[in-house]
Amino acid sequence: MLLLVSPDSVEEALDCAKAADHLDIVDVKKPDEGSLGANFPWVIREIRDAVPADKPVSATVGDVPYKPGTVAQAALGAVVSGATYIKVGLYGCTTPEQGVDVMRAVVRAVKDHRPDALVVASGYADAHRVGCVNPLALPDIAARSGADAAMLDTAVKDGTRLFDHVPPDACAEFVRRAHVSGLLAALAGSLAHADLGALTRMGTDIVGVRGAVCEGGDRNAGRIRPQLVAAFRAEMDRQAREHAVGVPAAN
Repeated sequence: MLLLVSPDSVEEALDCAKAADHLDIVDVKKPDEGSLGANFPWVIREIRDAVPADKPVSATVGDVPYKPGTVAQAALGAVVSGATYIKVGLYGCTTPEQGVDVMRAVVRAVKDHRPDALVVASGYADAHRVGCVNPLALPDIAARSGADAAMLDTAVKDGTRLFDHVPPDACAEFVRRAHVSGLLAALAGSLAHADLGALTRMGTDIVGVRGAVCEGGDRNAGRIRPQLVAAFRAEMDRQAREHAVGVPAAN
């Protein structure tokens, strides 16, 4: 399971760089513009330069509307700026067909420029609160569009968490559907140490965090701290070891 950490500034990215041995992907977003808010191209470039070259950078392109051309241009901007994972939040898509339209445009724009970049179709566990596409439709949307991964996050950052909206058994079905289609499965949404056992058992490929590695657990007011990243990775590794030998780890 890969650990994706989301700094919101170059300064926080430098703290991630100090914890580079404990994380796998540095994710660039702008939380004040939404759950998957897009940051500026120059910030993506600066963060790419700030973290070790062997650590891939991902970038969100926003909680996007159903405007395939607009979103494709945004995605191209992210990959040109140095991101190798391009995440698209299908906020304004109300049907799977709309999601496929957007993601096909993104895949073409990104892969024409950089064929080895990875495109991530992202949906929302709390889709019922914002009126967007059913979260369990995301693996099919990603597969039909030629994307590389399907991801779930939460749209409304109000203290509720991934498993509050899509329980572990449904998340496991999401992961299963992604894997059947040959996709990576990524999960995020106020995840905590206590969730890592379930995430490990269901075979999650990428776990995304911010609040869990910020001081005070506060994704907005807190700042990412290298020691908190290291502690989260240590718990991930512990759960992985216990799972490998078939012994449930105590949370």
